[in-house]
Amino acid sequence: MPELIHTCYRIGNIDRSVAFYEALGFEERRRMDLPDGAINVFMGIPGDGDRLELTWNPGVESYDLGTGYNHIALTVPSLSDTLAELDKSGIGPEKPPYHVGEHGPLICFVRDPDGYRIELIERGGGV
Repeated sequence: MPELIHTCYRIGNIDRSVAFYEALGFEERRRMDLPDGAINVFMGIPGDGDRLELTWNPGVESYDLGTGYNHIALTVPSLSDTLAELDKSGIGPEKPPYHVGEHGPLICFVRDPDGYRIELIERGGGV
């Protein structure tokens, strides 16, 4: 069977993006210089593989995200604790947490420095 190994985002600033994803609990695993001057930064959640590839291209500060992409999702033990930790790094939710459906999980969305959305889902809430 196939295995999904990673998602790649194009980013405008390596340090800013790495700091954002570290605040979400990712760790930087390695960097790879590419022949055209681009740099790939591989990140992962402790205990898991390198699931996020951040690609910086020289001379590009921002990208048009388009209308097809929506988000990646992460589960967290406590949404309120996670949001309190993120707030220390200046990261806030798009809107207050809410339940999906009557008995669904508690969720909210944050945006990374390049505008990509990350859904935070509280574990045990119907996921």
